[in-house]
Amino acid sequence: MQIEFELSDDIIAAILNGELDHHSAVCARTDIDHAMEVYRAKHLVLDFSGVDFADSSGIGMIMGRYNKVKEKGGRIVLCGCSPYMRKILEMAGIFTIIAEADDRESAMRLIKERGEEDER
Repeated sequence: MQIEFELSDDIIAAILNGELDHHSAVCARTDIDHAMEVYRAKHLVLDFSGVDFADSSGIGMIMGRYNKVKEKGGRIVLCGCSPYMRKILEMAGIFTIIAEADDRESAMRLIKERGEEDER
């Protein structure tokens, strides 16, 4: 699993590439949490466009990041889900609590728009 990060204001996007299984989920969790702390990001975008496999450990990693972001008063959006990933995430009920966007730019825009709504 390789992760690249992209920062925009207080939003960090984690661009994941590879398989999200038991071994890589631990590293992904650590890397994402560290990046959020270092860059003082409040919101998180998880970009799954490069993920071709995920198991229950991957679902656990997503839920853990959801809880951390929520504690900070932030938002999390998932994007770039293949039909396979979307099916796995739907079966796990992830989309009942976490928003989905088509791509990273749309995900970041969604977070910013919701922030503007909160300010009104």
